[in-house]
Amino acid sequence: MNPLNHVAIIMDGNGRWGLKHKSSRNEGHKAGLKTVEKIIKEFVKQKIKHLTLYVFSTENWSRPKQEINYLLSLLENFLTSKINDLDKQNIKLNIIGKKNFSKKLNKLLNFSEKKTSKNSILQINLALNYGSKTEIINAFKKISKNKDRINEDNLAKYLQTKNTPDPEILIRTGNTQRLSNFLLWQLAYTEIFFEKKLWPDFSEKDYLRIIKKFKKIKRNFGNI
Repeated sequence: MNPLNHVAIIMDGNGRWGLKHKSSRNEGHKAGLKTVEKIIKEFVKQKIKHLTLYVFSTENWSRPKQEINYLLSLLENFLTSKINDLDKQNIKLNIIGKKNFSKKLNKLLNFSEKKTSKNSILQINLALNYGSKTEIINAFKKISKNKDRINEDNLAKYLQTKNTPDPEILIRTGNTQRLSNFLLWQLAYTEIFFEKKLWPDFSEKDYLRIIKKFKKIKRNFGNI
């Protein structure tokens, strides 16, 4: 049976779900947040230590300003209302990406990380303003600056996920089969599950089905 320590998720399909059911992309993002809460509860229940969520990519800045503002306000409201509850559940929040949002949101992100920094039941990496190519380039710059030898181990030390094991599973919802500049280095030997369901329709049962399938996979890592 394959060990499972880290699951990464590309939560795709919120906007399409919103247009289909509510005639509003924003309503889809709101519904997607409810799915996030359900999945977090399942992670705690299953005692999986690491969850990385692709919340906002560097490419997402090209979306309409109104939608971007709604997404960031949704995140702000979520942290404001839920951070104490997450802390009580012994859940740690870690931000990967560049924090160049409003002063208010940056302050809230820093506060959330600091408040939950000693928690250990589950670490949630929120990929915000994140792009894997930029992360890898910055890692090479840091290696060069510190005159370290360029190899896999040293590069991994300079990635933003340096204290997190590489994901065993990547889930992407929304019936789209691509990585979208997400954890390109870390996903080298990850088992990838592309789901047709849009993220707001993704359920705990869907997640458990994937876990069950993953545990039956023979993982060779290049061997026979």
